[in-house]
Order: sequence, then structure tokens, then C-alpha cells
Amino acid sequence: MQGGTEVDQAANLRKLVVETRAVRRTKTIAITSGKGGVGKTSLAVGLAIALATDGSRVTLLDADLGLANVNVILGIIPKFNLYHVIKGKKKLKDIVIEVPEGIKIIAGASGFHQLANLDQKQRAEFIEAVADLGEDDYMIIDTGAGISQNVLSFVSAADEAIVVTTPEPTAITDAYGIIKSIAAQTPDKPVRLIVNRVMTVSEGKRVAQRVINIAGQFLNIKVENLGFVFDDMYVPKSIRNQKPFIVSYPKSKASICVQIIADRISNKEVEEKRGSGLANFFKQFFKSEEEEETE
Repeated sequence: MQGGTEVDQAANLRKLVVETRAVRRTKTIAITSGKGGVGKTSLAVGLAIALATDGSRVTLLDADLGLANVNVILGIIPKFNLYHVIKGKKKLKDIVIEVPEGIKIIAGASGFHQLANLDQKQRAEFIEAVADLGEDDYMIIDTGAGISQNVLSFVSAADEAIVVTTPEPTAITDAYGIIKSIAAQTPDKPVRLIVNRVMTVSEGKRVAQRVINIAGQFLNIKVENLGFVFDDMYVPKSIRNQKPFIVSYPKSKASICVQIIADRISNKEVEEKRGSGLANFFKQFFKSEEEEETE
């Protein structure tokens, strides 16, 4: 049961959001995968930049605990990250990095798991700090791979989840595994699928349909096919050069696919039923962690 203090804090936070005219309603999208090595982070960076190119304001949160590498793909070395915020050495607004690609970055760190260990007062202060950032149109959360509780906490808190897989049998099996875990924790969570590194259009459609059919048959949930991305030599080349492929090679097959997917995402309306935004995302994240602690 929530205490009066927490209720008052929530009321004050809502008032803050309403009174801040510059605040936008942010759609939070968790990009995840059942296994590593499927190109999840590259896609997260590419989608964030593609959405920003279309005029949206985008924040990219690196939530890959212990293996934070969004900054590596972007070729930047953050001086501060969420670890410094958790330790009280920096304010959240001080660690947000605006990069030339037109997006904002919140860098993660190996100490990021300590978010789960904050007390009620620290959590309330953190949520208010997020609200002070102002709201963008999207926050893209690059989670870790697999079905750890840390990953599922981010997915549960987000408005929707995008699962990334490849045509490899192991990747397909693990994609089903993460979808099953999402369905078990949050049955109503919108789940969408991207098939990465396909050789042909038919392969992309075939793999997506296979995952969708299995999820529908055994989990009784609907997974939406968001699209596919061609296997493209310019992607690993861009990673080696530490420059996003959608910037270095905007006319490449992979870049065009990502832009099409971004267009599909931007055409979807933000659901209003439970609210959305950066502050709400972290409220939901902390809530899921609290439930885990009491089990």
C-alpha cells in the first residue's frame, strides 16, 4: 500500500508536468532480444536517429547493464553516466549528452543495477529529476539481451517492446523465449518484431511469420511484424568506424529498412490509458523492482 508521502510526491509530480508547457508526452520503446549478437544496439541507435531525422525529439537510454556500448557505436566517451547520478555525484540533467546525430544520450554503466536498490525517497527524487529534463517524443531504451529481471523490468516499464531477432535458428528460439517472458509478466504489453540481417524479402517475412504464429499458438498473444533489415556490409564497417550506418551510409539497404521501420513507429499514437513519459517510465520500472523484492 502506498503511504501518504508517496501519494503527495506523485501529486506534486503530476502538477509539475501539467504546469510545464514545454513538456511533451514521451513514448517509451524498449528494444530487446533473446540473445546477444543480433544487432540490437545498432538498430536502437539507427532507429533513434531515423526518428530524429523526421523531426522527433529522441532520447536514447543505454540500459544494457555491464555492457553499455551505445557510446561506442556513436564514437563518444561519456565523462559521466547513470552511476554518477545514483552515487549523488551528478544530477541527471548533467549527464545527458547531445550528439551531432540529433539525439540525446543517457549513458549507462555497470553500476546501473543499483537503481533497483534505491530507497523510496531516492526513487521519488530520481523520478522528479527525470521530469525536470522535459519530455521528448520518444525514449528508446536499449536493454540487455536475455531474460534477466533487469531486462524484463525495463521492458515492463516501457509503453511497448520491440524484439530483435535474426534468421538463425538459435536467435529465433531465443526471441520466442523473451516474448514468452514478456507475456508472462505483462500480458497486455504491445510486442513488435524486427528481423535483422535477412538476405531476401521472403526470408524476412518467413521468419517473422514463424515467430508470430508460434507466439499466437502457444502464448495466445499477438506479435506485430514491424519489418526487417537487410544484411548489409556497411553495418559492420560503420561499427568499426564508430559512426552509425544510417549516418555514414544513408542510402544503404540497411539504412533504408531502418527508416521505413521508423516511419511505421512514428505513425502510431501514444496510448493515454496509463500515461507515458520519462517520469512515468521510471515509476513503472521502480514498481516492477519493488514487486520483485517482495516475492
